[in-house]
Amino acid sequence: MLQSQGEYHYLFKVVLVGNSCVGKSSIVVRYADDEFSEVFLATIGVDFRFKSFPLDGNKVKLQIWDTAGHERFRTITSSYYRGAHALMIVFDITDKQSFSDATNYWFAEINTSCPPETQILLVGNKHDLDANRMVSREEVQNFIEKNPHIQYIETSAKTAEHIE
Repeated sequence: MLQSQGEYHYLFKVVLVGNSCVGKSSIVVRYADDEFSEVFLATIGVDFRFKSFPLDGNKVKLQIWDTAGHERFRTITSSYYRGAHALMIVFDITDKQSFSDATNYWFAEINTSCPPETQILLVGNKHDLDANRMVSREEVQNFIEKNPHIQYIETSAKTAEHIE
C-alpha cells in the first residue's frame, strides 16, 4: 500500500506473542533501536514500534506489535492479531514451559484467530544461554516437522544474533 506522502510503498503488521519474560520486548527494541537492556518492565497490554527499510527499490514499513505475555492479558491479545501479516511466537530456550505454551496455547490461539496466509515464525530466544538450554533441538524439530508452514529461528536479543 503506497502512501500519497511517499512515506512507504508497503506496510506490514508483525505481532509478537509468547509468555511473559521470554524476551519479546528485548527482540523488538534490539531490532527497532539496536539497543539492549538487562532490565525491562513487563509490557502492559501492547506496545509497538516502527521500522522502515528499502527492499527491491521499495520503501517497506513494519509496524511491530509487542504483546503482553502475562496470563491476565491473554484475553485481549487475540484482538491484536487482526490484520497481522506475520506472527512471531517467541519462547525462551532455557524455559521448557515457555516452549510448551508456544507450541500448544499460542500456536492454537493463532490458528483459530488468523487466516491461513498469515506467516508464522517460531522464535527460540536467549541463544546466548545455550549452555543452559532446556528445550532440545529435537523437540523443536519435531514440532516444525508436524507444522511445515512454520519457519524457525534461534535468536539472542542480548548479542543481536539473528535479530536483523
